[in-house]
Amino acid sequence: MTSAVIPTIRPARPEDVPAVVAMVHELAEYERAPEQCHLTTEQLTSALFATAPPGRGVPPDAPSRSGGTSAPALFGHVAVDEHDEPVGFALWFLNFSTWAGVHGIHLEDLYVRPAARGTGAGRLLLAALADICVRRGYQRLEWSMIDWNPAAGFYASVGAEQMSEWVPYRLSDAALRELAEHAATAGTRMGD
Repeated sequence: MTSAVIPTIRPARPEDVPAVVAMVHELAEYERAPEQCHLTTEQLTSALFATAPPGRGVPPDAPSRSGGTSAPALFGHVAVDEHDEPVGFALWFLNFSTWAGVHGIHLEDLYVRPAARGTGAGRLLLAALADICVRRGYQRLEWSMIDWNPAAGFYASVGAEQMSEWVPYRLSDAALRELAEHAATAGTRMGD
């Protein structure tokens, strides 16, 4: 893709999944953590396109893509070249602000292949998500970024502000299982 070709942004389709999975692995390599990335085509296909059972935390305004009564909780957009081949992607999900009382979008990953950088693909992917926010009345589009990523300048150029007062936390692996066991022993395990 040359820098003269402006990519097109569209919702991800099932046939895009292998390319998106490959790019997720490229992103993991870039972020110096390829051994932590285990995403498969089957997992992403299920996350993006499988119909969730009713009442599984899917917001009522989420679009249903497979004819069911509720939709997956993960959504994706791709930047495609003139041959409709994905050269970048955005994977995102809805969050909710209890203070504002409305949903927002959390951008899980944004990635543009090196050959397509400088084409506007990243800005167009963010613009597509901003458009969804505005059209649906969401007040926030937010994401996290590894602290050494040079994309910080790009994000600032589109008006994003670093939220330095908020510190992310994560429970995983043994700590997650240990805390979950506390729910079981306390008799507070929730039904699925």
